[in-house]
Amino acid sequence: MKNETLKRILSSLVILPLAFFFIFKGSKFFMFFLGVFFLLATYEWIKMSKNELIKLLGIGYLLFVSYSAYMFRGDNMDTFYQFLFVIIICILTDIGGYVFGKLFKGPKLTKISPNKTYSGMIGSFFLSIITIYLFKINIFTFVLPDTVFQLNNLNDFNLLLLVLFISTMSQIGDLIISYFKRLSKIKNTGNLIPGHGGLLDRVDGIVFAIPSSYILFKVFS
Repeated sequence: MKNETLKRILSSLVILPLAFFFIFKGSKFFMFFLGVFFLLATYEWIKMSKNELIKLLGIGYLLFVSYSAYMFRGDNMDTFYQFLFVIIICILTDIGGYVFGKLFKGPKLTKISPNKTYSGMIGSFFLSIITIYLFKINIFTFVLPDTVFQLNNLNDFNLLLLVLFISTMSQIGDLIISYFKRLSKIKNTGNLIPGHGGLLDRVDGIVFAIPSSYILFKVFS
């Protein structure tokens, strides 16, 4: 278990800076990044899926995710920070769920994913909310400037709702991918990332949070 946790941490230390580099650069760099993501994620999905219709729907959805991410990122710093805001909440959701689930264990959340617990779900929400509010009171403005919180003149309550929405979509994505893994009787979607499994194991929450957040931001912008 300790070796797996160490692999998970080391992999994250390599992958996150690389991913943020492409997100920051935007334009053709980000398009290339999304192209690689789409090909790898599609490969894992095809390997995992047994039903032809589900396989085709999944490929279509991954294409929609890539399109949403590209459009959401946009070509200016405002949209960059909004996109980064969503990614950070997804990461915090994942870390909170993992850490709280390991520490407090407790009742299982659902049979779909035996490793998911109520304590992990609470931890996902807690870490996301508490960290974002630390951002808002200017403790970490070098990462997310104040401008990101001015979207739609967000007050504290609206910011809370936004964080809860993104974190919820991220957790739903995690459960949906877990459901399909369970159907296929596999533990991981692949072995690309040490300590994490496949690419879809790593971004299962993000691939649901990004499109839903993009639609939400477009509707209320």
